[in-house]
Amino acid sequence: MQYLILFLSLNLLFWSRPAAPTMTEDCANAIDDDMDGLIDLNDPDCDCARVEPESMIPNPSFEELNCCPGDRSQLDCAAVWIQASGPTTDFIHDCGWQGWENLLPPRPFPDGEGIMGFRDGRPAFMDETEPVPTWKEYAGACLLRPLVSGTTYRFEFDLGFVSRANSPEINVTFFGTTNCENLPFGTDNAEQGCPTNGRNWVRLGSKRSAPPINGGWKKEFIEVTPDRNITAIAIGPDCPLRPSSTEFYYFFDNLLLDDLEAFGFGITESAHPCSPDLRLRAPNRNDITYQWYREGIALIGETAFELSRNYGEGNYRVVIDDGTSCRKSDRYAYRIPQLFSRPRVSVCPGDGYLLGDRELFTSGEYVDTLISFFGCDSIVNLELTVLEDLRDTVTVRVWPEESYQLDRHLIRVPGNYELPLENDIGCDSIVNLTLEYYKVFTPTAFSPNDDGVNDRFTIVGGEDLLEVVELRVYDRWGNFLSSGKDWDGRRGSEPMPPGIYVYSASVRMEDGEERSLKGSVLLAR
Repeated sequence: MQYLILFLSLNLLFWSRPAAPTMTEDCANAIDDDMDGLIDLNDPDCDCARVEPESMIPNPSFEELNCCPGDRSQLDCAAVWIQASGPTTDFIHDCGWQGWENLLPPRPFPDGEGIMGFRDGRPAFMDETEPVPTWKEYAGACLLRPLVSGTTYRFEFDLGFVSRANSPEINVTFFGTTNCENLPFGTDNAEQGCPTNGRNWVRLGSKRSAPPINGGWKKEFIEVTPDRNITAIAIGPDCPLRPSSTEFYYFFDNLLLDDLEAFGFGITESAHPCSPDLRLRAPNRNDITYQWYREGIALIGETAFELSRNYGEGNYRVVIDDGTSCRKSDRYAYRIPQLFSRPRVSVCPGDGYLLGDRELFTSGEYVDTLISFFGCDSIVNLELTVLEDLRDTVTVRVWPEESYQLDRHLIRVPGNYELPLENDIGCDSIVNLTLEYYKVFTPTAFSPNDDGVNDRFTIVGGEDLLEVVELRVYDRWGNFLSSGKDWDGRRGSEPMPPGIYVYSASVRMEDGEERSLKGSVLLAR
Protein backbone atom coordinates (compact mmCIF):
# COMPACT_ATOMS: atom_id res chain seq x y z
CA MET A 1 0.00 0.00 0.00
CA GLN A 2 2.83 2.41 0.79
CA TYR A 3 4.31 1.84 -2.68
CA LEU A 4 0.94 2.50 -4.28
CA ILE A 5 0.54 5.79 -2.43
CA LEU A 6 4.09 6.88 -3.43
CA PHE A 7 3.40 6.01 -7.10
CA LEU A 8 0.16 7.97 -7.12
CA SER A 9 1.85 10.96 -5.45
CA LEU A 10 4.66 11.09 -8.04
CA ASN A 11 2.24 10.71 -10.90
CA LEU A 12 0.07 13.53 -9.58
CA LEU A 13 3.15 15.74 -9.16
CA PHE A 14 4.27 15.08 -12.78
CA TRP A 15 0.94 15.96 -14.32
CA SER A 16 0.45 19.04 -12.15
CA ARG A 17 3.75 20.81 -13.19
CA PRO A 18 3.10 24.00 -15.23
CA ALA A 19 4.14 23.84 -18.92
CA ALA A 20 7.20 25.88 -20.03
CA PRO A 21 6.17 29.19 -21.62
CA THR A 22 6.14 29.19 -25.42
CA MET A 23 6.86 32.78 -26.52
CA THR A 24 7.61 34.11 -29.97
CA GLU A 25 9.88 37.03 -30.81
CA ASP A 26 8.14 40.37 -31.28
CA CYS A 27 10.38 41.92 -33.94
CA ALA A 28 9.76 45.58 -33.10
CA ASN A 29 9.86 46.02 -29.33
CA ALA A 30 13.60 45.92 -28.47
CA ILE A 31 13.01 42.92 -26.15
CA ASP A 32 14.29 39.35 -26.32
CA ASP A 33 10.79 37.87 -26.12
CA ASP A 34 11.73 34.24 -26.77
CA MET A 35 14.74 34.46 -24.45
CA ASP A 36 17.22 33.05 -26.97
CA GLY A 37 19.71 35.90 -26.49
CA LEU A 38 18.79 37.53 -29.82
CA ILE A 39 16.69 40.66 -30.15
CA ASP A 40 14.55 41.82 -33.09
CA LEU A 41 16.38 41.70 -36.46
CA ASN A 42 19.29 39.85 -34.85
CA ASP A 43 16.91 36.92 -34.34
CA PRO A 44 16.45 34.65 -37.41
CA ASP A 45 12.73 34.56 -36.52
CA CYS A 46 12.54 38.19 -37.68
CA ASP A 47 14.16 37.79 -41.05
CA CYS A 48 12.53 39.37 -44.10
CA ALA A 49 13.65 39.98 -47.65
CA ARG A 50 15.85 42.89 -48.66
CA VAL A 51 14.25 45.77 -50.52
CA GLU A 52 14.98 45.01 -54.17
CA PRO A 53 13.14 45.71 -57.40
CA GLU A 54 10.62 43.01 -58.31
CA SER A 55 9.97 42.96 -62.04
CA MET A 56 6.41 43.70 -63.09
CA ILE A 57 7.22 41.84 -66.32
CA PRO A 58 6.51 38.10 -65.98
CA ASN A 59 9.26 35.63 -66.83
CA PRO A 60 11.74 38.54 -67.21
CA SER A 61 14.74 36.38 -68.18
CA PHE A 62 12.88 33.94 -70.47
CA GLU A 63 13.66 30.99 -68.17
CA GLU A 64 10.17 29.55 -67.65
CA LEU A 65 9.33 27.29 -70.57
CA ASN A 66 6.22 26.06 -72.30
CA CYS A 67 8.47 24.11 -74.63
CA CYS A 68 12.03 23.94 -75.85
CA PRO A 69 12.48 26.03 -79.05
CA GLY A 70 13.49 23.97 -82.04
CA ASP A 71 13.66 26.76 -84.61
CA ARG A 72 13.23 30.51 -85.15
CA SER A 73 9.96 32.39 -84.39
CA GLN A 74 9.04 30.29 -81.31
CA LEU A 75 8.60 32.97 -78.64
CA ASP A 76 5.50 31.06 -77.50
CA CYS A 77 7.92 28.53 -75.93
CA ALA A 78 8.79 31.20 -73.33
CA ALA A 79 5.98 31.13 -70.75
CA VAL A 80 3.55 34.10 -70.75
CA TRP A 81 5.42 35.98 -73.49
CA ILE A 82 3.34 37.02 -76.50
CA GLN A 83 4.50 37.40 -80.08
CA ALA A 84 3.30 40.99 -80.35
CA SER A 85 3.91 41.81 -84.03
CA GLY A 86 3.35 40.16 -87.38
CA PRO A 87 7.12 39.90 -87.92
CA THR A 88 8.18 37.31 -85.39
CA THR A 89 10.84 37.53 -82.68
CA ASP A 90 13.07 34.54 -81.92
CA PHE A 91 13.36 32.58 -78.65
CA ILE A 92 16.89 31.30 -78.04
CA HIS A 93 17.50 28.78 -75.25
CA ASP A 94 20.33 26.42 -74.40
CA CYS A 95 17.87 23.53 -74.31
CA GLY A 96 17.26 23.86 -78.05
CA TRP A 97 17.63 26.41 -80.84
CA GLN A 98 20.87 28.43 -80.44
CA GLY A 99 20.09 31.26 -82.88
CA TRP A 100 20.90 32.13 -86.50
CA GLU A 101 24.28 30.77 -87.58
CA ASN A 102 25.31 34.16 -89.02
CA LEU A 103 23.82 36.13 -86.09
CA LEU A 104 24.92 34.18 -83.03
CA PRO A 105 24.26 35.84 -79.65
CA PRO A 106 27.14 36.98 -77.43
CA ARG A 107 27.93 34.65 -74.56
CA PRO A 108 27.62 34.17 -71.70
CA PHE A 109 23.99 35.29 -71.38
CA PRO A 110 23.49 37.91 -68.63
CA ASP A 111 20.93 35.82 -66.72
CA GLY A 112 20.14 32.15 -67.16
CA GLU A 113 19.85 30.12 -70.36
CA GLY A 114 17.21 31.98 -72.38
CA ILE A 115 17.14 35.22 -74.37
CA MET A 116 14.99 36.87 -77.05
CA GLY A 117 16.26 38.03 -80.49
CA PHE A 118 14.64 40.64 -82.74
CA ARG A 119 15.17 42.45 -86.05
CA ASP A 120 14.90 46.10 -86.98
CA GLY A 121 14.03 45.90 -90.69
CA ARG A 122 15.05 43.12 -93.03
CA PRO A 123 17.27 43.01 -96.13
CA ALA A 124 16.27 41.17 -99.32
CA PHE A 125 15.35 37.78 -97.90
CA MET A 126 13.97 34.52 -99.23
CA ASP A 127 11.64 35.49 -102.13
CA GLU A 128 12.16 39.26 -101.66
CA THR A 129 14.39 41.30 -103.97
CA GLU A 130 14.26 44.59 -102.01
CA PRO A 131 14.85 45.38 -98.30
CA VAL A 132 11.73 45.47 -96.08
CA PRO A 133 12.31 48.32 -93.56
CA THR A 134 8.78 47.88 -92.11
CA TRP A 135 9.79 44.44 -90.81
CA LYS A 136 10.05 45.31 -87.10
CA GLU A 137 9.87 42.56 -84.50
CA TYR A 138 8.35 43.05 -81.02
CA ALA A 139 7.74 40.91 -77.96
CA GLY A 140 4.84 41.66 -75.64
CA ALA A 141 3.64 40.74 -72.15
CA CYS A 142 0.75 41.47 -69.81
CA LEU A 143 2.17 43.07 -66.66
CA LEU A 144 1.85 41.48 -63.22
CA ARG A 145 0.42 44.78 -62.01
CA PRO A 146 -0.41 47.95 -63.96
CA LEU A 147 1.82 50.97 -64.40
CA VAL A 148 -0.09 53.70 -62.56
CA SER A 149 -0.60 57.04 -64.28
CA GLY A 150 1.69 59.76 -62.91
CA THR A 151 4.10 57.30 -61.23
CA THR A 152 7.70 57.09 -62.43
CA TYR A 153 9.04 53.65 -63.35
CA ARG A 154 12.43 52.34 -64.36
CA PHE A 155 12.84 49.68 -67.05
CA GLU A 156 16.27 48.01 -66.90
CA PHE A 157 17.39 45.47 -69.47
CA ASP A 158 20.42 43.79 -70.98
CA LEU A 159 20.81 44.54 -74.69
CA GLY A 160 22.90 42.22 -76.85
CA PHE A 161 24.80 43.10 -80.04
CA VAL A 162 26.14 40.71 -82.69
CA SER A 163 28.73 43.14 -84.07
CA ARG A 164 28.99 46.74 -85.19
CA ALA A 165 27.92 45.72 -88.71
CA ASN A 166 24.90 43.58 -87.79
CA SER A 167 23.97 45.48 -84.62
CA PRO A 168 24.62 49.19 -85.21
CA GLU A 169 23.36 51.91 -82.87
CA ILE A 170 19.66 51.42 -82.11
CA ASN A 171 16.86 53.31 -80.42
CA VAL A 172 15.35 50.59 -78.20
CA THR A 173 11.74 51.57 -77.51
CA PHE A 174 9.21 50.73 -74.80
CA PHE A 175 5.50 50.79 -75.75
CA GLY A 176 2.40 50.39 -73.60
CA THR A 177 -1.35 49.85 -73.85
CA THR A 178 -4.27 50.07 -71.41
CA ASN A 179 -5.68 46.62 -72.19
CA CYS A 180 -4.00 43.22 -72.53
CA GLU A 181 -6.51 42.41 -75.26
CA ASN A 182 -4.50 44.74 -77.53
CA LEU A 183 -1.82 42.03 -77.71
CA PRO A 184 -0.89 41.00 -80.32
CA PHE A 185 -1.24 44.20 -82.33
CA GLY A 186 0.15 43.14 -85.70
CA THR A 187 -1.47 39.82 -86.47
CA ASP A 188 -1.12 38.93 -90.17
CA ASN A 189 0.19 42.43 -90.94
CA ALA A 190 3.94 42.42 -91.51
CA GLU A 191 3.74 45.97 -92.88
CA GLN A 192 2.37 47.62 -89.72
CA GLY A 193 5.78 48.43 -88.25
CA CYS A 194 5.77 49.78 -84.70
CA PRO A 195 2.77 49.46 -82.32
CA THR A 196 1.77 53.13 -82.52
CA ASN A 197 1.10 52.78 -86.26
CA GLY A 198 -2.09 51.09 -85.07
CA ARG A 199 -4.56 52.01 -82.32
CA ASN A 200 -4.51 51.86 -78.52
CA TRP A 201 -0.72 51.95 -78.11
CA VAL A 202 1.53 54.74 -76.77
CA ARG A 203 5.27 55.22 -76.90
CA LEU A 204 6.46 55.24 -73.27
CA GLY A 205 10.17 55.90 -73.81
CA SER A 206 13.33 54.88 -75.63
CA LYS A 207 17.08 54.50 -75.16
CA ARG A 208 19.74 55.18 -77.78
CA SER A 209 22.40 52.51 -77.43
CA ALA A 210 25.64 51.96 -79.36
CA PRO A 211 27.34 48.56 -79.58
CA PRO A 212 30.57 47.66 -77.77
CA ILE A 213 33.62 47.51 -80.04
CA ASN A 214 33.38 43.78 -80.67
CA GLY A 215 29.71 43.26 -79.89
CA GLY A 216 28.49 41.90 -76.56
CA TRP A 217 25.99 42.88 -73.85
CA LYS A 218 25.20 46.28 -72.34
CA LYS A 219 23.06 47.20 -69.34
CA GLU A 220 20.59 49.94 -70.31
CA PHE A 221 17.54 51.57 -68.72
CA ILE A 222 14.54 53.73 -69.63
CA GLU A 223 12.62 55.83 -67.07
CA VAL A 224 8.98 56.56 -67.87
CA THR A 225 6.02 58.33 -66.24
CA PRO A 226 2.87 57.17 -68.07
CA ASP A 227 -0.11 59.51 -68.40
CA ARG A 228 -2.53 56.57 -68.19
CA ASN A 229 -2.62 53.17 -66.53
CA ILE A 230 -0.69 50.62 -68.58
CA THR A 231 -1.49 46.90 -68.34
CA ALA A 232 0.57 45.47 -71.23
CA ILE A 233 3.88 46.34 -72.89
CA ALA A 234 5.79 45.70 -76.09
CA ILE A 235 9.53 46.12 -76.57
CA GLY A 236 11.66 46.34 -79.70
CA PRO A 237 12.98 48.88 -82.25
CA ASP A 238 11.79 52.47 -82.70
CA CYS A 239 9.29 53.49 -85.40
CA PRO A 240 11.51 55.25 -88.02
CA LEU A 241 12.39 52.96 -90.93
CA ARG A 242 16.01 51.83 -91.44
CA PRO A 243 16.29 50.39 -94.96
CA SER A 244 19.52 48.45 -95.34
CA SER A 245 21.07 45.57 -97.23
CA THR A 246 22.52 44.36 -93.89
CA GLU A 247 20.66 42.34 -91.27
CA PHE A 248 20.09 44.47 -88.14
CA TYR A 249 19.65 42.05 -85.23
CA TYR A 250 19.67 42.42 -81.41
CA PHE A 251 18.94 40.48 -78.20
CA PHE A 252 17.06 41.08 -74.92
CA ASP A 253 17.57 39.50 -71.51
CA ASN A 254 16.88 40.21 -67.83
CA LEU A 255 14.00 42.69 -68.23
CA LEU A 256 13.44 44.42 -64.88
CA LEU A 257 10.52 46.86 -64.48
CA ASP A 258 9.50 48.43 -61.18
CA ASP A 259 8.68 51.83 -59.73
CA LEU A 260 11.69 54.11 -59.53
CA GLU A 261 11.82 54.15 -55.74
CA ALA A 262 12.32 50.38 -55.63
CA PHE A 263 15.65 50.84 -57.41
CA GLY A 264 16.87 53.45 -55.00
CA PHE A 265 15.20 52.43 -51.72
CA GLY A 266 18.01 53.14 -49.33
CA ILE A 267 18.85 55.21 -46.28
CA THR A 268 20.22 58.71 -46.81
CA GLU A 269 21.36 61.58 -44.59
CA SER A 270 19.47 64.84 -44.31
CA ALA A 271 22.54 66.88 -43.31
CA HIS A 272 26.31 66.64 -42.96
CA PRO A 273 27.35 63.57 -40.88
CA CYS A 274 28.88 65.86 -38.22
CA SER A 275 25.77 67.99 -37.80
CA PRO A 276 23.72 67.39 -34.63
CA ASP A 277 20.65 68.11 -36.78
CA LEU A 278 21.34 65.10 -39.02
CA ARG A 279 18.42 62.75 -39.60
CA LEU A 280 18.42 59.44 -41.42
CA ARG A 281 15.61 58.95 -43.90
CA ALA A 282 14.18 56.48 -46.39
CA PRO A 283 12.08 57.24 -49.50
CA ASN A 284 8.69 58.60 -48.43
CA ARG A 285 5.77 56.45 -49.58
CA ASN A 286 2.17 56.55 -48.39
CA ASP A 287 1.36 52.89 -49.09
CA ILE A 288 3.84 51.35 -46.64
CA THR A 289 4.69 51.46 -42.92
CA TYR A 290 8.17 51.88 -41.46
CA GLN A 291 10.14 50.59 -38.48
CA TRP A 292 13.70 51.76 -37.80
CA TYR A 293 16.48 49.70 -36.19
CA ARG A 294 19.91 50.44 -34.77
CA GLU A 295 22.29 47.49 -34.48
CA GLY A 296 19.31 45.30 -35.33
CA ILE A 297 17.28 46.49 -32.32
CA ALA A 298 14.05 48.42 -32.86
CA LEU A 299 13.98 52.14 -32.12
CA ILE A 300 10.69 52.42 -30.31
CA GLY A 301 8.32 54.95 -31.83
CA GLU A 302 10.42 55.46 -34.98
CA THR A 303 7.76 54.47 -37.50
CA ALA A 304 7.99 57.36 -39.98
CA PHE A 305 10.08 57.54 -43.14
CA GLU A 306 12.56 59.80 -41.26
CA LEU A 307 14.06 59.38 -37.81
CA SER A 308 12.83 61.96 -35.30
CA ARG A 309 16.31 62.59 -33.87
CA ASN A 310 19.98 61.76 -34.20
CA TYR A 311 20.69 58.49 -32.35
CA GLY A 312 24.43 58.68 -32.98
CA GLU A 313 26.84 56.36 -34.71
CA GLY A 314 25.81 52.82 -35.55
CA ASN A 315 24.46 50.42 -38.15
CA TYR A 316 20.90 51.25 -39.19
CA ARG A 317 18.17 49.50 -41.15
CA VAL A 318 14.59 50.33 -41.90
CA VAL A 319 11.94 47.64 -42.41
CA ILE A 320 8.94 48.45 -44.57
CA ASP A 321 5.61 46.63 -44.70
CA ASP A 322 3.13 46.95 -47.55
CA GLY A 323 0.41 44.97 -45.76
CA THR A 324 1.35 41.64 -47.32
CA SER A 325 5.06 41.23 -46.57
CA CYS A 326 8.03 42.95 -44.96
CA ARG A 327 11.22 44.03 -46.65
CA LYS A 328 14.35 45.52 -45.13
CA SER A 329 16.86 48.02 -46.48
CA ASP A 330 20.56 47.36 -46.77
CA ARG A 331 22.58 48.09 -43.67
CA TYR A 332 23.57 51.76 -43.42
CA ALA A 333 26.72 52.45 -41.40
CA TYR A 334 26.52 55.94 -39.90
CA ARG A 335 29.90 57.17 -38.70
CA ILE A 336 30.89 60.65 -37.64
CA PRO A 337 34.05 61.28 -39.65
CA GLN A 338 37.20 62.43 -37.94
CA LEU A 339 39.07 64.85 -40.14
CA PHE A 340 42.86 64.89 -40.38
CA SER A 341 44.98 67.60 -41.95
CA ARG A 342 48.73 68.16 -42.16
CA PRO A 343 49.09 71.77 -43.33
CA ARG A 344 52.46 73.32 -44.08
CA VAL A 345 52.31 77.04 -43.43
CA SER A 346 54.87 79.81 -43.88
CA VAL A 347 54.43 83.26 -42.36
CA CYS A 348 56.34 86.52 -42.75
CA PRO A 349 58.98 87.61 -40.23
CA GLY A 350 57.28 89.03 -37.13
CA ASP A 351 53.87 87.60 -38.00
CA GLY A 352 52.08 84.92 -35.99
CA TYR A 353 49.76 82.03 -36.92
CA LEU A 354 46.51 81.28 -35.06
CA LEU A 355 45.87 77.60 -34.32
CA GLY A 356 42.71 77.23 -32.28
CA ASP A 357 43.10 79.65 -29.40
CA ARG A 358 46.93 79.75 -29.67
CA GLU A 359 48.97 82.26 -31.65
CA LEU A 360 52.28 80.80 -32.77
CA PHE A 361 55.43 82.81 -33.57
CA THR A 362 58.11 80.10 -33.73
CA SER A 363 58.84 77.55 -36.44
CA GLY A 364 57.99 73.96 -35.48
CA GLU A 365 55.35 71.20 -35.51
CA TYR A 366 52.12 71.67 -33.55
CA VAL A 367 49.13 69.32 -32.97
CA ASP A 368 45.64 70.41 -31.96
CA THR A 369 42.08 69.06 -32.10
CA LEU A 370 39.57 71.55 -33.42
CA ILE A 371 35.86 71.49 -34.07
CA SER A 372 35.10 71.94 -37.77
CA PHE A 373 32.33 74.04 -39.27
CA PHE A 374 30.07 70.96 -39.39
CA GLY A 375 30.86 69.88 -35.83
CA CYS A 376 33.41 67.14 -36.57
CA ASP A 377 36.65 66.73 -34.65
CA SER A 378 39.45 67.97 -36.85
CA ILE A 379 42.96 66.88 -35.86
CA VAL A 380 45.49 69.35 -37.22
CA ASN A 381 49.19 68.48 -37.42
CA LEU A 382 50.71 71.84 -38.36
CA GLU A 383 54.22 72.35 -39.73
CA LEU A 384 54.89 76.08 -39.26
CA THR A 385 57.79 77.99 -40.82
CA VAL A 386 58.42 81.58 -39.75
CA LEU A 387 60.47 83.06 -42.59
CA GLU A 388 63.64 85.02 -41.98
CA ASP A 389 64.30 88.40 -43.56
CA LEU A 390 64.26 87.63 -47.25
CA ARG A 391 67.11 88.76 -49.45
CA ASP A 392 68.26 87.02 -52.60
CA THR A 393 70.94 87.54 -55.25
CA VAL A 394 70.20 86.74 -58.87
CA THR A 395 72.44 86.93 -61.94
CA VAL A 396 70.65 86.93 -65.28
CA ARG A 397 71.98 87.02 -68.86
CA VAL A 398 70.00 88.28 -71.81
CA TRP A 399 70.60 88.82 -75.52
CA PRO A 400 71.07 92.40 -76.68
CA GLU A 401 67.64 93.94 -77.40
CA GLU A 402 66.08 91.53 -74.88
CA SER A 403 64.83 92.56 -71.42
CA TYR A 404 64.25 90.77 -68.10
CA GLN A 405 60.95 90.89 -66.17
CA LEU A 406 60.97 90.40 -62.39
CA ASP A 407 57.56 90.95 -60.85
CA ARG A 408 56.61 94.51 -61.84
CA HIS A 409 60.18 95.47 -62.77
CA LEU A 410 61.31 95.40 -66.44
CA ILE A 411 65.12 95.66 -66.79
CA ARG A 412 66.72 96.37 -70.21
CA VAL A 413 70.19 97.78 -69.42
CA PRO A 414 72.97 95.62 -67.93
CA GLY A 415 73.92 96.56 -64.39
CA ASN A 416 73.32 95.89 -60.69
CA TYR A 417 69.86 96.54 -59.22
CA GLU A 418 68.27 96.29 -55.76
CA LEU A 419 64.62 95.44 -56.33
CA PRO A 420 61.89 95.35 -53.64
CA LEU A 421 59.43 92.47 -54.13
CA GLU A 422 56.48 90.82 -52.44
CA ASN A 423 56.58 87.00 -52.38
CA ASP A 424 53.64 84.67 -52.92
CA ILE A 425 52.55 84.81 -49.28
CA GLY A 426 52.80 88.60 -49.08
CA CYS A 427 56.17 89.02 -47.36
CA ASP A 428 58.48 91.87 -48.37
CA SER A 429 61.81 90.79 -49.83
CA ILE A 430 64.82 92.30 -51.62
CA VAL A 431 66.44 90.87 -54.74
CA ASN A 432 69.92 91.99 -55.74
CA LEU A 433 69.83 91.57 -59.50
CA THR A 434 72.85 91.56 -61.79
CA LEU A 435 71.87 91.80 -65.47
CA GLU A 436 74.48 90.89 -68.11
CA TYR A 437 74.57 90.27 -71.84
CA TYR A 438 75.45 86.85 -73.16
CA LYS A 439 79.15 86.67 -74.05
CA VAL A 440 79.30 85.94 -77.79
CA PHE A 441 82.14 87.12 -80.04
CA THR A 442 82.59 87.13 -83.82
CA PRO A 443 86.04 87.82 -85.35
CA THR A 444 86.14 90.76 -87.77
CA ALA A 445 88.77 89.03 -89.96
CA PHE A 446 90.45 85.69 -90.58
CA SER A 447 93.24 84.41 -92.86
CA PRO A 448 92.69 80.89 -94.27
CA ASN A 449 96.35 80.36 -95.38
CA ASP A 450 96.94 77.12 -93.47
CA ASP A 451 99.53 78.66 -91.13
CA GLY A 452 97.59 77.35 -88.12
CA VAL A 453 96.61 80.83 -86.97
CA ASN A 454 93.09 82.17 -87.45
CA ASP A 455 92.48 79.84 -90.43
CA ARG A 456 88.70 79.41 -89.89
CA PHE A 457 85.90 81.79 -89.20
CA THR A 458 83.37 80.82 -86.48
CA ILE A 459 81.33 82.17 -83.54
CA VAL A 460 83.00 81.97 -80.12
CA GLY A 461 81.73 82.65 -76.60
CA GLY A 462 81.90 81.78 -72.92
CA GLU A 463 80.24 78.91 -71.02
CA ASP A 464 76.85 80.40 -71.75
CA LEU A 465 77.27 79.51 -75.47
CA LEU A 466 76.17 75.87 -75.81
CA GLU A 467 76.62 75.44 -79.57
CA VAL A 468 76.70 77.09 -82.95
CA VAL A 469 73.62 75.62 -84.58
CA GLU A 470 74.38 76.96 -88.10
CA LEU A 471 76.68 79.50 -89.76
CA ARG A 472 75.73 80.64 -93.29
CA VAL A 473 78.13 82.72 -95.42
CA TYR A 474 77.36 84.86 -98.52
CA ASP A 475 79.40 87.08 -100.84
CA ARG A 476 78.68 90.80 -100.99
CA TRP A 477 76.13 90.24 -103.78
CA GLY A 478 74.14 87.75 -101.65
CA ASN A 479 75.31 84.55 -103.33
CA PHE A 480 75.30 81.61 -100.90
CA LEU A 481 78.77 80.16 -100.27
CA SER A 482 78.78 77.84 -97.25
CA SER A 483 76.75 76.42 -94.35
CA GLY A 484 78.05 74.64 -91.23
CA LYS A 485 79.56 75.28 -87.83
CA ASP A 486 82.44 77.40 -89.25
CA TRP A 487 83.93 78.56 -92.61
CA ASP A 488 87.29 77.77 -94.16
CA GLY A 489 87.16 80.54 -96.78
CA ARG A 490 86.09 78.28 -99.67
CA ARG A 491 83.02 77.65 -101.77
CA GLY A 492 83.15 73.89 -102.01
CA SER A 493 86.83 73.23 -102.85
CA GLU A 494 87.38 76.62 -104.51
CA PRO A 495 89.26 79.22 -102.37
CA MET A 496 87.50 82.57 -102.29
CA PRO A 497 89.42 85.78 -102.98
CA PRO A 498 90.21 88.30 -100.23
CA GLY A 499 87.39 90.67 -99.42
CA ILE A 500 84.34 91.36 -97.27
CA TYR A 501 81.82 88.55 -96.77
CA VAL A 502 78.41 88.52 -95.05
CA TYR A 503 77.22 85.89 -92.54
CA SER A 504 74.14 84.97 -90.51
CA ALA A 505 74.30 82.56 -87.57
CA SER A 506 71.98 80.70 -85.18
CA VAL A 507 73.39 79.87 -81.74
CA ARG A 508 71.95 78.07 -78.71
CA MET A 509 72.60 79.66 -75.33
CA GLU A 510 72.59 78.16 -71.82
CA ASP A 511 68.84 78.68 -71.38
CA GLY A 512 68.27 76.28 -74.31
CA GLU A 513 66.87 78.97 -76.59
CA GLU A 514 68.25 79.76 -80.07
CA ARG A 515 69.26 83.32 -80.98
CA SER A 516 70.24 84.84 -84.32
CA LEU A 517 73.04 87.22 -85.20
CA LYS A 518 74.52 88.54 -88.43
CA GLY A 519 77.40 90.68 -89.65
CA SER A 520 80.40 90.80 -91.96
CA VAL A 521 83.93 89.47 -91.85
CA LEU A 522 87.15 90.28 -93.79
CA LEU A 523 88.87 87.38 -95.54
CA ALA A 524 92.61 88.13 -95.81
CA ARG A 525 95.31 86.07 -97.50
